[in-house]
Amino acid sequence: MYKLPGARLHYGWVVVAITALTLIISAGVRSAPGVMVVPLEQGMHWSRGAISFAVSIGLLCYGLTAPLSGWLIDRIGPRWVMFAGLAIMGASMLASAWMSALWQLDLFWGALSGVGTGVVALVLGAAVANRWFATRRGLITGIFGASTSAGQLIFYPLLVWYVGAFGWRSSVLMLAAVAGLLLLPVLLLMRNAPADMGLRPYGAAGEAPAVASAAGDVGVLRRAVATPAFWLLTITFFICGATSNGLIGTHFIPHVGDHGISPNIAAGLLAIMGAMNFVGTIVSGWLTDRFDPRKLLAWYYGFRGLSLLLLPFVTSYAGLTVFAVMFGLDYIATVPPTTALVADTFGRRHVGTVFGWIFCAHQIGAALAAWLGGVAHDQFGHYGTAFLVAGILAVTAAGLALRIGRAPAARAPEAAVAG
Repeated sequence: MYKLPGARLHYGWVVVAITALTLIISAGVRSAPGVMVVPLEQGMHWSRGAISFAVSIGLLCYGLTAPLSGWLIDRIGPRWVMFAGLAIMGASMLASAWMSALWQLDLFWGALSGVGTGVVALVLGAAVANRWFATRRGLITGIFGASTSAGQLIFYPLLVWYVGAFGWRSSVLMLAAVAGLLLLPVLLLMRNAPADMGLRPYGAAGEAPAVASAAGDVGVLRRAVATPAFWLLTITFFICGATSNGLIGTHFIPHVGDHGISPNIAAGLLAIMGAMNFVGTIVSGWLTDRFDPRKLLAWYYGFRGLSLLLLPFVTSYAGLTVFAVMFGLDYIATVPPTTALVADTFGRRHVGTVFGWIFCAHQIGAALAAWLGGVAHDQFGHYGTAFLVAGILAVTAAGLALRIGRAPAARAPEAAVAG
């Protein structure tokens, strides 16, 4: 076991700390659009629609980069993928600080930022957890999910204050500096797999294995798409994105405003949701290590569905606060059991590739729900219909989760590898 001075500590915990910091910074960069829209509108005299288009480019690139990130992680390891993601984020923020034209906003703040944060997203956390940990994988995945929530909770108020005090250009430069500062620890301390340190994954029995081929099993995705488990995981995670980031993440504050609650108070409700998300994701990881992930997903989606079905009838501040607490507890709670099922079914060393495509479906679902939620509001004058449809979809996902097979499927036997 790797020893730090004066302590016995598996090196996997060092990797967890570096990965968590990277995810926090990535979430901070992704939170910037929500803070910068009005300052850009006022300072650059660009329309809100034009600024929102750049945000949409970023979200699309974020989702489409996930499969590429997973593929690269499975072949060259998370260290250089993490380094590249931070470098792209830093470069995009640095370039954005000097932009003066809309095409620069689309390219630097939209596309490059989306690619950089997409590389350093939940796919990275899932791959690291399953490479370095044979036990407590659910807990580690929960910590990484909570890191994403923590990034939003830390950077959103920080950016609001920083923009007010120093302006949006200085705020973007601050994000570039934060991303750049983490490059050195990643380069010096991050490792791709336990075998690099002569170790086995945390909790695995036996002697340290030899280093496995970085190329991995190139046929895993082809075999994965031929299995029902892959499509059930993809469909349920599509619904997860639609009912969380897409609908609630985009339209909760406008929905609250429709009932006469001020934007500041609505933002406070969203902050409560984020704090509960932090708690719920860690608890979900702990539960995933102890209970059948399929049953956990069924409970999460079922509870989410019921809460969404009730939301159209909740209009008071007290009721919306209760909804924010309860919905926040399972906002990203689906991630640990989903990644556990991917690892159990397709192999731990292939989590990056397979989960990357499943996560892409999550983002497509989020994008569609964000758009269609607005269409529904324009059509009916309220979000009630959208919430009811989302609730039905979530309940459907609960039933589908119970049908996911947990036995290894469509994968070649895994050699003794570090991931």
